[in-house]
Amino acid sequence: TFEPTIGITSADNLYMASYGNGPAGSTAVVQCSGLVEMTETLDYSCINVYDPLLPVANSNDPYIYVDKWTDRIMKFDMHALLGMTVEWSDNEGGSFSPPTVATSVYSVQDHQTITSAKYPAALHETTWVYCINGNAPHPLCSSSFDGGSTWSPEVSGAPLVCQSGGLTAHLEGGVNGNFYRGNIGCSGEGYSIYRSTDGGFTWSEHPLPTTESGTADTWNGEEAQVAVDDEGNVYAMWMGYDNMPYIAYSRDAGDSWSEEMMIAPPTNISGTGFPVITAGGEGKIAMGYVGEEGLNQWHAYMTVITDVFSENPLMTTIRINDFDDPIDVEPDCGYNRCGGLGDFLDMSVDQYGRPWFGLSHNLEDKGIFATISDGPSLRGDFGALNSMPIGGKQTL
Repeated sequence: TFEPTIGITSADNLYMASYGNGPAGSTAVVQCSGLVEMTETLDYSCINVYDPLLPVANSNDPYIYVDKWTDRIMKFDMHALLGMTVEWSDNEGGSFSPPTVATSVYSVQDHQTITSAKYPAALHETTWVYCINGNAPHPLCSSSFDGGSTWSPEVSGAPLVCQSGGLTAHLEGGVNGNFYRGNIGCSGEGYSIYRSTDGGFTWSEHPLPTTESGTADTWNGEEAQVAVDDEGNVYAMWMGYDNMPYIAYSRDAGDSWSEEMMIAPPTNISGTGFPVITAGGEGKIAMGYVGEEGLNQWHAYMTVITDVFSENPLMTTIRINDFDDPIDVEPDCGYNRCGGLGDFLDMSVDQYGRPWFGLSHNLEDKGIFATISDGPSLRGDFGALNSMPIGGKQTL
C-alpha cells in the first residue's frame, strides 16, 4: 500500500486506503471487520468494499477519512497533480456516491488531507475541509457545507502574508467546530498549528514551543501533526533537531501551549520520523512514529499517555513489530519518503478507547494495522481494554 490513511466507524469496522488494488486499478477501500472484537483467537477478515459500476481511476495519493460524528467514509483521490475527486459511503462501504470534483483549476493539487468538524452546516451535520500543497507559499484549503457535494474556491490556509511552504500535516476537526493543521511557521522557521474558527475560510497561526527541541532538518521538518480530544483540547507532535519526537498540548484551542515533552523511550533509538498523533477522552492520547534501532533497521513504535495534563505524565511505548522483523532496512528511511510510508502515517481511536496505527510494512509491501494487546482505554470510564491476541508477521 502507499500512504495508508485509516478510519474507524461505530460499527467497529476499520478502513484503509490501498493504492491501485481496487477494481480496474482504482484505489481500494479495505474494510477489516472482527478486529475490534477479538479476545482469544486471531479471527478477522479484510476485503475491498469499493466496487462501483464506474470506478474512479487510480490516484497517486489515495486518502480515506471517516467522519467521527456521522460515520461517513470519504474517499479522496488526487489525480496526477491535476485535480481531485471525492466519493462517500454512508453504509459501511456498501455503496458509494458518484464522484464529485473537489478542486480549483488555477493550482497544482498535491499532498491533500481532509477532515470534518462540528461546525454548523445548513445541509449536513458536519462541515468538511480539505487542504493541498498548490501554487502558493502556504497550503490552500476548501470547504463543503453539504457533505462533499459542492466545494468552495480554494483559499489561503494561513494568514495571507504567511511563507510557511505548502506541505501540511493531517487536518483535524474538533467538537467545537474548529479546524486545525500543522506545518512550518510563517517565518519559515519553527512549527506552528494553524486554526480556523469559520469553517476553513480563514486561518490564524499559533506557534509551538520548540525553543528546546528545534525542528528536524529532514523531510520531517515540513510538518507538525495535530489531534483534538473529545473535549476539544488540542495536541501537537513534531520531530526536533535531534530527530526525536516531541509533543505539547493546549487547553485553549491553541492560544497557549504546555512545555514541550520528548516522548521516545530511553532505548537505543537513534532517530525517528513520520510522526502521527491521535486523541480519545480528555488528556488521553496515542502517538505513532518510525525509528532506527540498529543500523538501518527501521521499526514502528506507539506511545500511549492517559494523564498528559499531570506534572509527570506516564508514557508507555511499545515497538509494534518484532526486532527481527523491521518494516524497512533502507538507510535514512525515517527521514525521507520511504517506500509505502509515503507522506504520512495515520492513527485513530475506536469507540472503546483502543488506539489503532495504520502504516506500511515496506519489506512486505503491505498495509498493516497495529494496536496494543493489553492496556488502558483512551476513552471514558472503560478502564482496561479487553485483552487481544498477539498479531505479528504471520498475520500479514
